[in-house]
Amino acid sequence: MSEVAHKKASILVLISGNGSNLQALIDSSKSGKIPGNITHVVSSSSKAYGLERAANSNIPTTVHELKTYYKGIPKENKEERAIARSKFNQDLVELITTKIKPDLIVCAGWMLILSADFLKPLSEAHIPIINLHPALPGYFEGTHAIERSWEAGQRGEVTKGGCMIHYVIEEVDMGEPLVVKEIDVIKGETVEKWEERIHALEHNAIVEGTIEVIKCLNEKQK
Repeated sequence: MSEVAHKKASILVLISGNGSNLQALIDSSKSGKIPGNITHVVSSSSKAYGLERAANSNIPTTVHELKTYYKGIPKENKEERAIARSKFNQDLVELITTKIKPDLIVCAGWMLILSADFLKPLSEAHIPIINLHPALPGYFEGTHAIERSWEAGQRGEVTKGGCMIHYVIEEVDMGEPLVVKEIDVIKGETVEKWEERIHALEHNAIVEGTIEVIKCLNEKQK
């Protein structure tokens, strides 16, 4: 095995909110369970509590907010907003590829869609991106997956729910799954309890998925 393969992977985590899954990654990195170091956290919200979690562990952070790019552009002006969104993506790519330079990117509650103008240059830079989605493969792609899966379960349309870690591709939540975890539907269960059970799965799944990607990276470097 080469010396490079022994090097701990550099991990960039993208967040938008509370950061409980970020905390799971931080804890597992510190304990050595994840053979890598979280070297940077980027948040799409300046109010995300995950920024404080990162600061508490002395992890550098950057706030990259879309609303900054949309400032002064009316919602009905779709053309200018599309240009602004493209600039947002380009600047994020620039930040990642020239300054942060991670070995992999983990989306841990990143609430913005990653479009082609972001994904293509990252693919060309050979930086894999994985995402946590709180539903099973092929189900409830996009937002509000927990609420939608709970409703479907209570209506008897599905018997299981869960979460997955998958590679990010242009089609939302449709990339190859790395880790899948399931729970059974319980009739009469509240959506809050359903959400609690899924979040409990997520904290393990995101760690396992990150470990799996690092193993793949190390295999390629042998």
